[in-house]
Amino acid sequence: MLDYKFIAENLTAVMANIADRFMKADPEAAARLYNKRTELTTNLQMLQQKRNANADTMKGKDAKLLDITQRSALIDEGKKLKEEISVIEGELAAVEKELLTEARKIPNMAHPDAPVGREDKDNLEVKKSGAIPKFSFEPSDHVKLGQELDIIDFDTATKVSGTKFYYLKNEGVFLELGLIRYALDILQKKGFTPFITPDIAREEILEGIGFNPRGEESNVYTLNEEDSASRSCLVGTAEITLGGYYSNTILPREKLPLRMAGLSHCFRREAGAAGQFSKGLYRVHQFTKLEMFVFCLPEDSDRFHSELRSIEEEIFEGLNIPFRVVDTCTGDLGAPAYRKWDLEAWMPGRNGGEWGEVTSTSNCTDYQARRLNIRFKDADGKNKFVHMLNGTAIAISRAIIALLENFQQADGTVRLPRALVPYCGFDVIKKK
Repeated sequence: MLDYKFIAENLTAVMANIADRFMKADPEAAARLYNKRTELTTNLQMLQQKRNANADTMKGKDAKLLDITQRSALIDEGKKLKEEISVIEGELAAVEKELLTEARKIPNMAHPDAPVGREDKDNLEVKKSGAIPKFSFEPSDHVKLGQELDIIDFDTATKVSGTKFYYLKNEGVFLELGLIRYALDILQKKGFTPFITPDIAREEILEGIGFNPRGEESNVYTLNEEDSASRSCLVGTAEITLGGYYSNTILPREKLPLRMAGLSHCFRREAGAAGQFSKGLYRVHQFTKLEMFVFCLPEDSDRFHSELRSIEEEIFEGLNIPFRVVDTCTGDLGAPAYRKWDLEAWMPGRNGGEWGEVTSTSNCTDYQARRLNIRFKDADGKNKFVHMLNGTAIAISRAIIALLENFQQADGTVRLPRALVPYCGFDVIKKK
């Protein structure tokens, strides 16, 4: 969430940013409500001062000198002030609630270098790594490979759980576990504290991170009934549970930065996802992901954003998977993100060979911290909001797509990249 004062004082820039992001919000309403809140707060403070002065006169050392008429007048004034304060407090509470609602609709400001555009085709390619494989045969997609190698079962999962679910079996199980441990070892060497996080979070934590838990367009599975006092949701990423870890906390400055690595299942409705590239593992309702998260000082967040991106690149370079990095356009940024880089792996089975997103990393500045009330005590003794960043270390399902399709061989087997062999215990996945 943006600072209220910033919205009011930078209305033109905030409106332009909303337009660039192709989002709907009313910063003018937020600014108007902020000014109204300021006015009401000032009036309330004045009334409270009068009430306190009245009480001091009634109870002070000269109170015994008051006659009956004076005392009666002070009592009447006290009652009147109490009523006026109650009315102002009610108005202020209503305005603050409405202000919070309007302000939460406003996205974070975008980085000045973020390309302006509406869709992923408007993203700007900033780097390529690795050679795209050339096959002497017609490459298969991961769906066919997984079924023929008997390591992925989509049909039975559809029967048991519904569409967009899958079973991993045989070497597929060790492939997932190997990818997790491979990435975890890299993160541990980088100073990340490993976590296995809950798969459920309270709705207020999701809202604080910037996810929409309700509505037709929501990608979130809610668990409780609408009239439940405390609703909770299945998380779509460990960003939610890692980001909520320090909610309503003041962190010591010397404790920053905090680097966290969270392993979790991820649950997504994928509402509206359709088409040939949503089949198989690319868009599923449940998958495993290892997420990176950083809490840091505001002046350090750009540097840590680059660090998260470099770690994602290191993970996929180590797997010898060709990829490119794109600077995400304004219209494709999530509301909390100031800037986001996507890492897209080459997927030979995708329309004869195309790039497909496998990781992303976002600098959310203090947008999430304001919503979750996560601060640090600065050297000047003042409490200030931390900056929060997230990045996918590895989303297992999409990493498996890239591995199977890039390392397939003419005989239908799939060899493993050298870095993964010690974690899996085999170097080739053979037909059964």
